[in-house]
Amino acid sequence: MIDDMIATLKIEQADDDAKKEYCAKELDASDDKKKGLERSVSDLTTAIDSAKEDIAKLAEEIDALKASIKELDKDVMEATEQRKEENEDFKELMASDTAAKELMKFAKNRLNKFYNPKLYKAPAKTELSSEDRIVENMSGTSAPTDAPGGIANTGIAVFAQVSQHSHDEAPPPPPESFGPYTKKSEDSGGVMSMIDLLIADLDKEMTEAETDEKDAQGDYETLMKNSASKRTKDSKLLGEKESIKAETEASLESNTEEKAATTKELMSTMQYIQSLHNECDWLVKYFDVRKEARASEIDALGKAKAVLNGADYSLLQVSSSGFLHRA
Repeated sequence: MIDDMIATLKIEQADDDAKKEYCAKELDASDDKKKGLERSVSDLTTAIDSAKEDIAKLAEEIDALKASIKELDKDVMEATEQRKEENEDFKELMASDTAAKELMKFAKNRLNKFYNPKLYKAPAKTELSSEDRIVENMSGTSAPTDAPGGIANTGIAVFAQVSQHSHDEAPPPPPESFGPYTKKSEDSGGVMSMIDLLIADLDKEMTEAETDEKDAQGDYETLMKNSASKRTKDSKLLGEKESIKAETEASLESNTEEKAATTKELMSTMQYIQSLHNECDWLVKYFDVRKEARASEIDALGKAKAVLNGADYSLLQVSSSGFLHRA
């Protein structure tokens, strides 16, 4: 019986030794795992917060780029409309001034017919068609021709207006007497100078208009080139930022899922550590006491066995209390 009790005490001590080693190993490993998971959660939290800030910033930059491109397209459209209107105004001015010059030249030529016949230029003869030649040869008169054109050719439209105006108003009274005799060239000098001056003014206006048109067209082409270049760069940058934003959002989603899984694992690890403490704390706290008690008991049992085998009885008194208690 004593041998069995000693064997049992040794087995219990061996179990305590193994359990203490297991508890120390598991607590140490679990604590390391807990610290690693806590670092991971902290890092993931930082990454998630950073990703959210980056996404918000990228969203603002993307909106700004879209607004800039939209405003640029609007400016280009407005500049194109303005250039179109300016060009139409230029063409209208050139046509009007050209017609006015033709009218002035026509009037000057007519005045030359009266005042300076040598300078008069007769209108170009109309080339007759074969049919018109037949009519002229058979009838002896020229074939009817189309009515002259507008201001640029004959000035009929202007004369018609003047004629109509003269019919509406009473004719001026005749002069009281004839003025002093003057040469035709003297009479024509002032009128011719005035016509030349008007033609020069028209030439100047047309030259300035052509210069302004050329400058405006050059500015417009430069604007279009710069706008196209800026739009290309902004569109490329917009695509890059949208791509980065999409990647950041994917990373945010991945980190959020990983954080949730890591947090769950951390909670599970903490629960396991708590279960280890529940299982091991008492053993660890009283391990030395229990080991010392077992050693004393094993020693007392050994002495009791020796007494039973014929040893001095006084030895039994020393450990009787322990043996009896154990029995």
